[in-house]
Amino acid sequence: MSVNSANMAGNRGSKFLKDIGIYAIGNIGSKLITFMMIPLYTHFVPNTSAFGYYDLCLQACLLLIPFVTVQLRDGAFRFLLDCDDTTQRQRIVSFVARTLATTLSLSVLITIVMSAFTSIHYLGYVLGLLIAMSLQEVYSQVFRGLGNNRAFVAVGILSALGIGVFSIIFVAGLGWGIKGIFLANIIARILSLLLVESKVRLVTRYTRWHIDTRAVAGDILRYTLPLLPGSLCWWLTGSSDRYFIKHFLGLDINGLYAVAIRFTGIISTLAIIFYQAWQETAILQYNSPDRNRFFSKMLNGYIFLLATILVGYVFMLKVNYFWLVADEYKESLNYIYPLGLSAVIFAIAAFFDMGYQCAKDTPRTLPAIVLSAIVNVVLNFTLIKYLGVYGVIATQLITYLVLLTYRWHDMKRYFILSIDRRTAVPVAVMVLSFIPFYLSHSVWLDIAYMLLALAVIIMGCGKDIRDFLLSKFIKTRGSVK
Repeated sequence: MSVNSANMAGNRGSKFLKDIGIYAIGNIGSKLITFMMIPLYTHFVPNTSAFGYYDLCLQACLLLIPFVTVQLRDGAFRFLLDCDDTTQRQRIVSFVARTLATTLSLSVLITIVMSAFTSIHYLGYVLGLLIAMSLQEVYSQVFRGLGNNRAFVAVGILSALGIGVFSIIFVAGLGWGIKGIFLANIIARILSLLLVESKVRLVTRYTRWHIDTRAVAGDILRYTLPLLPGSLCWWLTGSSDRYFIKHFLGLDINGLYAVAIRFTGIISTLAIIFYQAWQETAILQYNSPDRNRFFSKMLNGYIFLLATILVGYVFMLKVNYFWLVADEYKESLNYIYPLGLSAVIFAIAAFFDMGYQCAKDTPRTLPAIVLSAIVNVVLNFTLIKYLGVYGVIATQLITYLVLLTYRWHDMKRYFILSIDRRTAVPVAVMVLSFIPFYLSHSVWLDIAYMLLALAVIIMGCGKDIRDFLLSKFIKTRGSVK
């Protein structure tokens, strides 16, 4: 490899790792607070059925957000990232602001009409959560697209801190239960955006209500509209399981499942840190001459990293589960390992999503997502009758494997990836670790196996990957202080 190529790879690696440090500060800090809320919620909302209902409302919001925002979270970031012209940035941000004002106003009107004809518990709170989450989702990505990653991180941290403080006040202090969880999330998300914007004034600086946005509106919508069917399929693939559980097994089981999902969400959060840093690096470096080698190195290191996270996290969680949740929720421990494994498979599948984004070829995301959604719905209907909640979990594992397989083959049109034969080690460890997870009933055996499995993964990855996962991360930490 030439000196220039080596320097380019080094610069890309340094930027990528620096971005990981920045995103880690925001995501780990915010998710740590969210993680700490799980014991509070399970102890002060002991009714698993009530918590299961709140989770259904949350999943409904996640379904509606892409349609309410017209997927502008993705469009705003992607087009702002390529833009250096101030006027063009003003057009993009102004288009985002106008579109959100329109769609959120329509959401309010629709909710008012619905309230006149239906009686849905907490409908007003669901609307408030939908608005708060939509604004946070979009404007956080606007901050990223405008190059202010610290503002993006600050929104996440302040939001999580606010949720923690307001949850303690509303849920633990005032005993408002599910209503308190809704209010904590709504107030914290809105307040965090207002605080950050009052400091950086990015949205205010770039929003012009009378500027002509037609020049960017068409391009952005052509990018985002094909993502809408995909978002529906994503929801069917990743969130509809709660509605299958509610219909076939009841809200009590859904409450247990919701707690398990929140614990394994930590794995997804760590994967998101990588994804956010990788997203920016991949887009900016997609046209580099040695992208195949660079992308392959990232993928191989990522698999070892995910295996280390999965094994270390699930066994430490198992050891401490007895005090983390109330007695009513302890059965959810049985769901942790397979849900964690499915989170890892999805994280690897998401790695390949970069090809579509780099090439701005978002319509090609649809076939894989539609196929995954069909597989998910068919298997949920089939397996839940015979396996109960484990049928839902098995469905999720199979669905993400289908998605991973499809994308692996489809990505060859964008880049050619080489899988290191050593990745068989972490894959084998992840697959086989479910045996001691379920068979061991000793804390010390769990800890001993975890240490042994981690040693096998670390020794199996080789010096080059260990350097990537360890020494360069240490350097990155120093660079972002």
